[in-house]
Amino acid sequence: MPAVPNARLVFNEVPQGYPEPGKTTVYDASPTIDPENVPLNGGYLLKVLVVSVDPYLRGKMRDPKIKSYSVSSRFDFGSRGASNLISLKPAFVIGEPLYNYGVGVVLRSELDGVKTGDHIYGILPFEQYKVIPNLQGYRILKNEAKIPWSLYVGLAGMPGKTSYYGWNEYSLAKKGDTVFVSGGAGPVGSIVIQFAKAEGLKVITSAGSDQKVEFVKSLGADVAFNYKTTKTSEVLQKEGPIDVYWDNVGGETLEAALEHASDGARFIECGMISGYNGTVYPVKNLIQIVSRQIKLTGFLSFNPYLVGKYEEPFYEEIPKRLASGEIKYTEDLTHGLENAGKAILDVQTGKNVGKSVVIVSQD
Repeated sequence: MPAVPNARLVFNEVPQGYPEPGKTTVYDASPTIDPENVPLNGGYLLKVLVVSVDPYLRGKMRDPKIKSYSVSSRFDFGSRGASNLISLKPAFVIGEPLYNYGVGVVLRSELDGVKTGDHIYGILPFEQYKVIPNLQGYRILKNEAKIPWSLYVGLAGMPGKTSYYGWNEYSLAKKGDTVFVSGGAGPVGSIVIQFAKAEGLKVITSAGSDQKVEFVKSLGADVAFNYKTTKTSEVLQKEGPIDVYWDNVGGETLEAALEHASDGARFIECGMISGYNGTVYPVKNLIQIVSRQIKLTGFLSFNPYLVGKYEEPFYEEIPKRLASGEIKYTEDLTHGLENAGKAILDVQTGKNVGKSVVIVSQD
């Protein structure tokens, strides 16, 4: 079989502010690969089907000398390394493909336990084909629920795990609680809303457009508002106090939540996208954590304790609930790696509606 294109999306330069397609990231269609003859060296060849676009990717687009929490990937897809497992790679490497959670299908395999046709979930490059040396850090998806592969990088993947792990471990929700979810239209926030409503709680949520407000209302949110046209503090003053705050935004929204928290409120700090691309808003009322005895917990979904406790129950439960329609979702699908740079920008600016996924290839 002759060589075929092996296009990729390359990290080109550190952005100042928002990542710019064609400048921060560059689509490179020049590489080729011979799928039938490329050496596997005991591994397996994947055709990448889908890759996820998430807010935290912006944290990896920086000078590698700058430390960041965004070190979840342990996988090195550079040409220099024979193994994909390294200690903790904190930033994207200029000249090499971006990477994130994805799903691929096995075309050839020399690895015991992996066969042609298997679908693999884990950290994959923004590239059409990749030889993977082992299964460490990856999962073979059985997909008994028969949901779209794109969902396995969304509500049945890392964002869903984030919601499931964080809610079950840290919300300590009880009857009569009021929950505030910022960024409720995103994949993490949208499933947290549904977890809270399934427990009969009052849910307040913010979103960045009227269209997104209508979406979160359809999920069952009791109070939904456009934070760009309505002040968060005014809504919380009227509808609070809040007992659980799921924070995807940080900044001024966190400040408002602190101001209108109940005594003993639980704050679950999942993300702070308001500060990812510019000046960080200085929260001025942190003393409320003390005076209201607020329990504030930051967490990451790859925490070994959380993974060990919740990963298998998550895969047993959530795909089935998605397949049955019990958990609602919406996806923002981008077709082709050549358009992935725009998808990344859209997530940072809030233009996507639902989970952002790049469709790289068809199964």
